[in-house]
Amino acid sequence: MTGSTCDVAVIGGGLVGTSLAYELVGLGMDVVLVDDHQPGRASDAGAGILSPETTWNPDESWFSFGMASAAHYRTLVARLAGDGAGDTGFTECGLLLMATQPGEDEWFATVADLAFRRSPGVLAEVTAGQARSLFPPLGDVRRALHNPVAARVDGRLMTAALLAGAEHHGLRRRKAKVTGLQLNGGRAVGIELDDGVLACGAVAIAGGAWSKRFGEQLGVTIPVTPVKGQIVHMQLPELAGGGAVDSGRWPIVEPVLNHYLVAWPGGRVACGGTYEADAGFDTRPTVAGMEQLLRACLAIAPGLAEATVIDVRVGLRPVSADSLPVLGPAPGWDNVHLVTGHGTDGLLLGPYSAALVAQSMQGGAVPTELSPFTVARFT
Repeated sequence: MTGSTCDVAVIGGGLVGTSLAYELVGLGMDVVLVDDHQPGRASDAGAGILSPETTWNPDESWFSFGMASAAHYRTLVARLAGDGAGDTGFTECGLLLMATQPGEDEWFATVADLAFRRSPGVLAEVTAGQARSLFPPLGDVRRALHNPVAARVDGRLMTAALLAGAEHHGLRRRKAKVTGLQLNGGRAVGIELDDGVLACGAVAIAGGAWSKRFGEQLGVTIPVTPVKGQIVHMQLPELAGGGAVDSGRWPIVEPVLNHYLVAWPGGRVACGGTYEADAGFDTRPTVAGMEQLLRACLAIAPGLAEATVIDVRVGLRPVSADSLPVLGPAPGWDNVHLVTGHGTDGLLLGPYSAALVAQSMQGGAVPTELSPFTVARFT
């Protein structure tokens, strides 16, 4: 690969990096996406919950960004359909925010009040019976808030669709390990790979949990660390008369103080996710993780007791020091850009983040929406 050149080298082929590549080639740039698909990539394991309306996060900058990110999905999915990019797994299925235990009432009221204030006219409180009619396996429900506009997205399908759409517009891909950056006079002039060098006009670092190491070479603090998350996928038995359970329209279930459930078509339900901040880059599914998730699953939805465990997925979420994304230009470098640090919200925030960073890489002013999330806040 020595001697190859491009306008932009994007490091990292998860949802965020592939979204950025898709946006950049759409702007007419010659882009090479470099990725060695490390085990534990967060995009491959994430639950794909798109419901900023019900977030507990009190940060108004995050909330505004989350709402814009959810709106961006609708436009993006339509664009990908126009590119013939394939299924994204995006579905507006709704979400139930719930209290299931006596100790959750106060927390539920706090989160519900915040949600009603932020999204008036969108959300509605429903009865326990109504909640169970929407998600039949549920057990005890003390209070439930329904968000009808919440959606889910399959991270694997979405990433594949973005890749297909980007290749439709001329993206080049390279499966290789990035060993370092080539720097000269305040600019990145290339990236070093395990099989050669790729010269480029600009570099975008979308390395997820692996982004921090590039900061060390740039002299820029990128305080992003891996937080391990395990998710159990289950399959419900076929119906008595044959055929799969019609679970495709079941809403996401999100107890305020417990793990979530995400249903998919054909009787598949995912329960997640653990939050293992001290696990480093360990990508093993563990008995302890499964026990934690399955115990929570049955407490929330005892009707899932006869489901079969079919998969345990592990993702390393890239969590920043303040749990907010790290986006925009790298200080001191004319042509190095960051799009990382999305933590547990990568599938929601990633595509919109990438669209904004792509705009800034055109050479104009950095979009104002990025200002709360630049890496300069850590200096």
